[in-house]
Amino acid sequence: MARLILLNKPYDVLSQFTDRGTQGARATLSDHVAVPGVYPAGRLDRDSEGLLLLTDDGRLQARIADPRFKLPKTYLVQVEGAPDAAALDRLRQGVALNDGPTRPAEVMAIDPPDLWERVPPIRFRKSVPDHWLSLTIREGRNRQVRRMTAAVGLPTLRLVRWRIGPWSVEGLAPGEWREVVA
Repeated sequence: MARLILLNKPYDVLSQFTDRGTQGARATLSDHVAVPGVYPAGRLDRDSEGLLLLTDDGRLQARIADPRFKLPKTYLVQVEGAPDAAALDRLRQGVALNDGPTRPAEVMAIDPPDLWERVPPIRFRKSVPDHWLSLTIREGRNRQVRRMTAAVGLPTLRLVRWRIGPWSVEGLAPGEWREVVA
């Protein structure tokens, strides 16, 4: 039976078990998950937080990570600025990026979610408002959500992956994980 682990990846942790970088020791998944034989099903940038799925099954990993399967990924995104109807419509229609247009996203403005504190906290500027979006995509290009929001004039300040398909990070503190039935 395949193992599937839901991890709430903290900010500033690499989505890999070892650090092959030259920048000194950086936090990795091995600092949080001591389960042999599992590996990430997809990636989450070092400066992003939230749900990362780990599995020991190659077919399950492919079903989760491969864009052909169009598994929805929902992010809670704190953006700089105030999203207007035009910016949200552009995200819903798909945004032109330098590597081609994105698929349409599901997006809506939301009240600030009840999340854990980020360490370190995001920068705060009195003169520039910030707002939260719930954004769901069905592809997974490099830094895609950040590039999409920037393309519509709303730079991302904080990015939390909340859900992948039926699995959610709800109830897990940063660095915590639980095993579920795949």
